[in-house]
Amino acid sequence: MTRIFRRAVEFFEWAPSAGLLLILATVFAVLINNSAIASLYSAFLDVPVAITVGALEIDKPLILWINDGLMAVFFFLVGLEIKREVLQGQLSSRDKIVLPLFAAVGGMLVPALVFLGINAGSPENLNGWAIPAATDIAFALGILALMGSRVPVALKVLLLAVAIIDDLGAIIIIALFYTSNLSVEALMLAGVGLAGLITLNRLGVKRIAPYVLIGVFMWVCVLKSGVHATLAGVITALAVPIYGRNESEPSPLKRLEHGLHPWVAFAIVPLFAFANAGVSLSGLTMETLMAPLTLGVAAGLFIGKQVGVFGLSLIAVKMGIARLPDGVNWAHLYGLACLTGVGFTMSLFIGTLAFSDAAAMNEIRLGVLMGSTLSALAGVAILLASTRSSARDREAVPA
Repeated sequence: MTRIFRRAVEFFEWAPSAGLLLILATVFAVLINNSAIASLYSAFLDVPVAITVGALEIDKPLILWINDGLMAVFFFLVGLEIKREVLQGQLSSRDKIVLPLFAAVGGMLVPALVFLGINAGSPENLNGWAIPAATDIAFALGILALMGSRVPVALKVLLLAVAIIDDLGAIIIIALFYTSNLSVEALMLAGVGLAGLITLNRLGVKRIAPYVLIGVFMWVCVLKSGVHATLAGVITALAVPIYGRNESEPSPLKRLEHGLHPWVAFAIVPLFAFANAGVSLSGLTMETLMAPLTLGVAAGLFIGKQVGVFGLSLIAVKMGIARLPDGVNWAHLYGLACLTGVGFTMSLFIGTLAFSDAAAMNEIRLGVLMGSTLSALAGVAILLASTRSSARDREAVPA
């Protein structure tokens, strides 16, 4: 038993393990939803779950608790990472932020244009323009981690910075474009919660519990307001102090980030993937594969991402306002651009906000799987080829 436990710990400490678990959850969902027990899969996701406190009642099927509730924790962690990177990390100075900023903007703009171009004749699909604009940070970094020392560390840092800016862009898109009918009363109560968070921060409160309690209150208010509830997680994270009482004490932000990461990477994100990636292959035809919605998502991720990320990065470097990191060449950058097309978790999440129709969601799942798979394969192939050519060049240099 001790040996099994030790092996399990080693697996979870292995860098690519979160991405591998995500892949397994996806494959499991697809297999179950295309098996004789597909009805059990649907019944599991539709299980009603209700919480009632006095006159307040939240009654939703399980899949919405996953998408609205657990994903709020995911976005809370994203918010913590964004704040840390902006104040202390790879986005804390101009010379560090320019290249990933151009890359991320290109990686959001061009995929959206590709999607809109393909779906120009299908106005009912246009609300999904942001689906291919997102990058799955766990998948992309997991793939790079699998390649180990064959890719420069600076490339991994650059991908992390691009993905974080990409996540910030996705958060802004969700806030601006994917909201339903707004409740002014609920928004005002959420504003009270926000004022409470700011007050805690300004007073220098370092205990985590008050931020979490107000964050839960805000989540309920935002859920009832019509704005997507996951945004409450981001807002709460931005109020958490990044500095401790002294230099020897870990800050509340770092303690939360360290504590939440395993739960998000190994439980919440795989569960989200299992609940949302179960594409049905029943009746799959070439017409389905070439449907504008499917093709727009797949082409946006596979073509739009690599063109946008590499193209705007090239422009920024040639204009002299950015430079390639040390040890990173153009082939490395192109391989990274392809990997940003692994949209998976974030693309599926935005898809659930853009469409409620089951048939449309099935086409989105298919497009996300196609685009993400092609992007991953292309990125790995290019990076492997670039590392082999670099090794040959080093061997050819006379001693």
